[in-house]
Amino acid sequence: MSSGDTGSLIYLILLGVMVGGWFFMQNRMSTNKLLQQAAVWGLIFVGVVAAYGLWGDISQSVRPQQAVFADEGRIVVPRSPDGHYHLTAEVNGTPVRFIVDTGATMPVLTKADAARAGLDPDSLDYVGRAMTANGAVATAPVRLDSITVGPASDTDIPAVVNGGDMEQSLLGMSYLQHWGRIEIAGGALTLTR
Repeated sequence: MSSGDTGSLIYLILLGVMVGGWFFMQNRMSTNKLLQQAAVWGLIFVGVVAAYGLWGDISQSVRPQQAVFADEGRIVVPRSPDGHYHLTAEVNGTPVRFIVDTGATMPVLTKADAARAGLDPDSLDYVGRAMTANGAVATAPVRLDSITVGPASDTDIPAVVNGGDMEQSLLGMSYLQHWGRIEIAGGALTLTR
């Protein structure tokens, strides 16, 4: 048990003693009422502990993660509750979370993701234009040293950096064509080399 876990446990015990003491003092004349309230708070406490213990399983169903089958050369990306396929790839050695977008011509990086991948968004020439749902935005053409997904690594990938506000980077068709097969079935996107 780490020192952080020990501190949390001590905090919870003290909190429980304080709440229990308050209930006892408030209800010392009515034992039945005290027992009912203690049972309710006990159930709430057990429920919180159970939810905390199961959070890994709950978060996986709320925000599913991609699965890499290296021996088969296959990546399986489950559809997220928002209806998109979110894939994490390493761009120039830095993890970047993408939305797989077959409507995008090439990979599109946000300014923040470009900076994390070693590009300087402020020094780029935003000479291109892209049409988005929110209108035209300026783009800067770049070449990425590498994009790695699981065991698959591709080098010298053309991409653009979006000059406008964008929540998440997009993984477009020029990169997806590096995969031999792209299949969407059963609520999952499968990329196979």
